This record gives sequence, C-alpha cells and structure tokens, in this order.
Amino acid sequence: MQTQTLLSEILAYNESFVKEKKYEEFETTKFPNKRMVILTCMDTRLLELLPKAINVSNGDVKTIKNAGALIMHPFGSIMRSILVAVYELQAQEVLIIGHYDCGMSGMKADSIIEKMKHKGISEETLQTLSYSGINVSDWLHGFTSVNESVEHSVDVVKKHPLMPKDIPVHGLVIDPKTGKLDLVVNGYEK
Repeated sequence: MQTQTLLSEILAYNESFVKEKKYEEFETTKFPNKRMVILTCMDTRLLELLPKAINVSNGDVKTIKNAGALIMHPFGSIMRSILVAVYELQAQEVLIIGHYDCGMSGMKADSIIEKMKHKGISEETLQTLSYSGINVSDWLHGFTSVNESVEHSVDVVKKHPLMPKDIPVHGLVIDPKTGKLDLVVNGYEK
C-alpha cells in the first residue's frame, strides 16, 4: 500500500474544492479594495492573525511575504513587487509589518551554512560563491532589532528613486500572539 504524499493530499482536496465551487466566495479583482500593499514576514503565525488584526480580507490588499519582512536590495524582487502594486495595481499606501519573536532576529548565518553543508552543499560551492563576490554570511544574516529592521525597510521604500513621493510608507510591528500593532513609522508624517 502506497502512503499518500502531501502533494497528493493537496491535489485531492483541490479537486473537490473546485468541483464544489468553493472558490466563489473568494472572487474579486486584481486591484486591492483598500488600495494598499503590505510587506510582512512569512511566519506561519501571521497567516490568519495579521489580516484579522488589521481588518482586511480577500481582495483588500496586495501582500508580499519573505523571511523577516526585509528589503535586502533596492532593486530586488520585493521592491519590484511594491512598485508594480503602486504603478499597476492602484496601491496608494505601503505598510511594512514586522513581528516580535521573528526567526530572523538574531539569526546567525553560520548555523544555516552548517545545515547547508549537512544537506550536501560543498565547501567548494560556498568558496565559488565567495570568489564570485557573494558573501553568503552577509546574505543570510538576520537582524538584531525588529524595530530597526522595519525602519530600514521603510527607508528603502521611501527613498527609492522610482517610488512616488506622495505614497505614504508606514512601519509597524505586530505581536504574533495577540495581534497588537506597535507603530514604528507613521508614513503620513514627513
């Protein structure tokens, strides 16, 4: 007897989801009703908590997620997504929402690199990346203060040469247990 894999479970559920037309309750347009784009962390605790805590539901906002709600490069995919939301999808405000007890807080690259080696990434591969100008340790390094990290990401967006100056960029930190928001940067204040 073959055990069912996670993928086969997903596909079986999806088949009944579509057949039963459960998708109908989620129908909306590609434009966010509340005209905002949110960058937040991929933390599992925020999946349902964050939308409920800020009163948004399907169709209300554009959401971008990554580890730590960090903008590591001003011309990377996160910033590109924010710009697309503003210029093409009618977003008129940007929210950067970090959270307390984030896995990126205090994260040390050495630990991840050791786990990579354990999974078969060779020292030679890491050296090749280093010789190519990629400092894997810097790239994987987390942050020490979530507030400072949110401030940094807000700053990257606000100062981006392609970001319109009339778009407010807010910075917040959410408690992943209670959903309480702490304001770090009020984008309406210049």
